[in-house]
Amino acid sequence: MENSAIHIALIGDYDPQVTAHQAIPVALGMAAEHTGLDVKFQWLATDDINDDSSLQDFDGFWCVPASPYRNEDGALRAIRFAREQQRPFLGTCGGFQHAVLEYARNVLGWGDAEHGETSPDATRALLTPLICSLVEAVDNIHLVKGSLIAKAYENSEIREGYRCRYGVNPQFERDLLSQELSAVGHDSTGDLRAVELRGHPFFVATLFQPERAALKGILPPLVSALIDACVRQKS
Repeated sequence: MENSAIHIALIGDYDPQVTAHQAIPVALGMAAEHTGLDVKFQWLATDDINDDSSLQDFDGFWCVPASPYRNEDGALRAIRFAREQQRPFLGTCGGFQHAVLEYARNVLGWGDAEHGETSPDATRALLTPLICSLVEAVDNIHLVKGSLIAKAYENSEIREGYRCRYGVNPQFERDLLSQELSAVGHDSTGDLRAVELRGHPFFVATLFQPERAALKGILPPLVSALIDACVRQKS
């Protein structure tokens, strides 16, 4: 791969019918135009991620919406690689859910943590149906001042859209957030909507889909922030 370019891996199973999948290339194109950088991206189907060799050459990772993925283990492997190798990472919607799941299993040692969409009867269903399904919903989100996400938006109050049915199970939320993973965004009712990993240069996950702004001609701040983090890591 060319060294001067920024290479982003899109973790997920591409589906042209998914609005977020239509928006993501547009968002990355806008970020490239804004920065003057050569931003290249590659879709990595989850069932093609069998070892770390397919991940080594990427500067940054974006785990994208539209789960359940064809291979949950493939998605979790890529997230773990980004987390452990200190590569910039963004997770949106399904990417948020799986970033939380990977952290719970491999950092907290919760080997029995499962996604309620694929394992609804699990003892530790870490992700469970939202009380109010956030499909095509828009809401206010309060961001923690000084967080990576607040710096990206240059604001602590934002409005974003969702297409999501699962969130963190309140039963496990306190223990989940007891170490490096920190809550940085809550919606108008106080529910968890964004997390970051302390001690990592850029590891941000949101239950909302910031990429959708690109379809309205707006550069999503978190996509700019991801690219900026990749540039910093490379230099």
